[in-house]
Amino acid sequence: MNNNDIFKKLRVALQLRDDQIVEIMQLVDFRISKAELGAFFRNEDHPNFMECGDQVLRNFLNGLVIHLRGTKENPKNPIDVIKSHKATGGEKIENRETKQEDRKPFVKSNTTPKAPFKKKPASNPKSREKKPEKKIEIVEKVKFNNGKPKKK
Repeated sequence: MNNNDIFKKLRVALQLRDDQIVEIMQLVDFRISKAELGAFFRNEDHPNFMECGDQVLRNFLNGLVIHLRGTKENPKNPIDVIKSHKATGGEKIENRETKQEDRKPFVKSNTTPKAPFKKKPASNPKSREKKPEKKIEIVEKVKFNNGKPKKK
């Protein structure tokens, strides 16, 4: 059993979605994207499969401890946290079922025939002469600070 199998089993057992796993990883300041997570959960034969490293699994487990137990200042009951996962997962399934019931079946109507496609005659090449366009500068004298806060 490798790290990918452990990661998959924990995800299924705790009923975690990809966005929840990303949030758990951020609790321990470990940034990971949903695409990278998807690569860990793929089949080993898939071309985009990626081996889950020890560092990723270690950070996930440390984040999971904080997510379930909380911190010393703000402790949580792990059972309540798991129940909240199940509650959010169940609501989404119920919403899908009601949406499918509310949908009307698609019926294709053949009452109006389509008009045949008509080709347009080729335009005169002289009428398509390029006119010189004036360049308009929309942004002038803008200082980009690349997301850094202003100095006071």
